[in-house]
Amino acid sequence: MASSGGIGNVIENTGLVEMAMAYSRSRILCAAAHLGVADALGDEIRSVEFLAEKCHADADALYRLLRALASIGVTEERTPQHFRLTEFGQPLRRDAAGSVWPSIIFWADLIADEWSLLTECIRAGKPASQVRDPNVPSRWSTFPDASSIFRAVMGTAPAEDYVPIAKAFDFSRAKVVADLGGGGGSLILAVLALNPHLRGMLVDLEPSIDAARPRFANEASSSRCELIASDLMQSVPAGADVYMLKHVLHGRRDADAVTILRNCRAVLPPNGSLLIIEFILPPLVSHADRQLEGRLMSDLNMLAVTGGRERSEREWKKLLDAAGFTLLQVHPVDGDTLMVRNVGIVEAAPAPQ
Repeated sequence: MASSGGIGNVIENTGLVEMAMAYSRSRILCAAAHLGVADALGDEIRSVEFLAEKCHADADALYRLLRALASIGVTEERTPQHFRLTEFGQPLRRDAAGSVWPSIIFWADLIADEWSLLTECIRAGKPASQVRDPNVPSRWSTFPDASSIFRAVMGTAPAEDYVPIAKAFDFSRAKVVADLGGGGGSLILAVLALNPHLRGMLVDLEPSIDAARPRFANEASSSRCELIASDLMQSVPAGADVYMLKHVLHGRRDADAVTILRNCRAVLPPNGSLLIIEFILPPLVSHADRQLEGRLMSDLNMLAVTGGRERSEREWKKLLDAAGFTLLQVHPVDGDTLMVRNVGIVEAAPAPQ
């Protein structure tokens, strides 16, 4: 059955070919974000000529982009060569509440650049940074404010989105909970809000901690949370009886993951708990599954971008054993928001020495 969503009509866009053409939407959104189309449109109906001047673009080429954006619901052509931004397209504005502009640049440009080398990554078993032609700089190294875009995309969701994780583990016996690599602090804020008896620690690299400070100045439960700058590969701050690592270790190769786990083991009290919050891959992939597809795409994303990987329960146990922990159980997380979908909590305790 032919698809109507592919590029051109050279071949029937069925099945595998349609998948091969799926990059087209990503590329036009990326172009629109770079050109500032949504910001130039604002809340008005604008002519192509006006937009071309604002976006520093060729008018005819921009018109063709605007038509394509209209076909996927981002813009709307109200009269010939006059466009407005739809409600669906509003988050593409940089000044919009909940703007997705950083996410579009992050995924469709910076990360896509790494994925372009996926074949070489798989041949070598190494990330793009290690297989790239040294004479061809990465988008990460050349794009202005790439690190701030990363921080804008990671860990800035509302704390409410992390409530299902906070509810999935019993924190009633804990006194201090540390969120390691916690980015903007959403998870630790969710845990503190549900557990008024707890104190918290948000631990991350200094730029992430600095970016999180304004948010913590306005959160009621933030008075119970200490913000600490630390490199987890070097050391983990002592003082907590529960340490959480959410989507941190999947970005690490096994050896580096074990180093971080050993640093946790060095400061965790004998009756303390380590919580690894990650996707848990099944032991066997026997059929097509859209939800599982997302986790396996994340696995390849880790291969190409960081050299890390998503892991099965058996693989998590292997890492924990190597770092001096005992895997106790895997807690399911009941929730369907993007932040918690398909994650589990691997609970571990210090192994007897």
